[in-house]
Amino acid sequence: MSDEGFHGGDLLTMTANGGDIVNRTKGRKASVNSFFWQAPDRVLLVEYVGGGSSISELNLTDDSARMIWKGPEGVHAFGNFPNFALSKDGKVAATVRSTYNSPPEVWLINWSRDALVPGSPTGAGARRLHDEWHQVTNNNAGLQANWGKAESIEWTNEGSKIQCWLVPPSKIEAGKKYPMVVLIHGGPSGVTTSDWPASFGMSRAIIAALSMRGYYVLLPNPRGSYGQGEDFTRANVKDFGGGDLRDDLAGVDAATKQYPVDPNRLGVAGWSYGGFMTMWTVTQTDRFRAAVAGAGIANWQSYYGQNLIGQWMIPFFGASVYDDPAVYEKSSPIRFIKNVKTPTLVIVGEHDAECPASQSYEFWHALKALGVPTKLIIYPGEGHMFIEPKHQVDRLEQTVEWFDKYLK
Repeated sequence: MSDEGFHGGDLLTMTANGGDIVNRTKGRKASVNSFFWQAPDRVLLVEYVGGGSSISELNLTDDSARMIWKGPEGVHAFGNFPNFALSKDGKVAATVRSTYNSPPEVWLINWSRDALVPGSPTGAGARRLHDEWHQVTNNNAGLQANWGKAESIEWTNEGSKIQCWLVPPSKIEAGKKYPMVVLIHGGPSGVTTSDWPASFGMSRAIIAALSMRGYYVLLPNPRGSYGQGEDFTRANVKDFGGGDLRDDLAGVDAATKQYPVDPNRLGVAGWSYGGFMTMWTVTQTDRFRAAVAGAGIANWQSYYGQNLIGQWMIPFFGASVYDDPAVYEKSSPIRFIKNVKTPTLVIVGEHDAECPASQSYEFWHALKALGVPTKLIIYPGEGHMFIEPKHQVDRLEQTVEWFDKYLK
């Protein structure tokens, strides 16, 4: 959708001349991110399911799918930072597996196309696993997680099951309550899967940093996310900040009921669409006592003419800003800026083409004019993804310091 190289959706087939288009995974509660032809009637699918991934085999004769493997990590073969590969003969697959609780290593799995699954029709060519994944590297065996052990939690909101990851503080004392930061993923079509938080990307490193500083970290996958099928992913079309915020707030309620979280010390943060959601959240509720908005979007109407990836917007908003400005205005944080009471740190790269720095400046300028505690940091030379290590470190430190100041 908005993020190039981050795929998810239904799988469709068509003839080579562009005809006979058929949706092969309609209604499936998963989001296909990669696929491999195994035979004229079989396709191997790599999918996001809930807050993790799976590998399945799709039979095109009846569009049935058989799951081969499912796990909490994010696995994909195409796009940005792929970590899955299939051998030319289709009998061996390799992936880099890591979770919040286990560091990355290379794993292999072997299977045979010739063996029949018990009960399958003769000649169907179904696959039976010869064995499970087995680890082939041990390079990170010495790494120890110094953050809390993550777990998956779920809740139901407005008829939908919502999944999220919760990383607790590294040390928990009985009878004590802790602050919590809600970390909202980007996209908007994205998904948070379990991943070693010391790996590449500051959005992952912040998880470990906050946990070690005594925070719970809640990472929700609300409506609009991959992992539960196209209807769920498209549930925020023309409704940015509506249902997805209600899902996030329901998750905060669920976490505060189940865990020793102090409801009076809540923070919210995000990058890209997550930065927009952070800006939006503080205009809609006073529940959060601190916020860090990274590469956010304050005004969808002005953003339409500023960004360099605008082709993603019409499928979500239904029309251009020139044809339907109202649908852009209703989800713009700047429209509700006078509601903000939450101290907000605003961070962005100087040359961000996806979420231009002018959007962050507009939001910060309004907060400053209205007397809301705020700070703006524009990192020189950086784009949407930070490259300079010193800027990555400073961004991390500034974020933690901001939450410490207002939530400790």
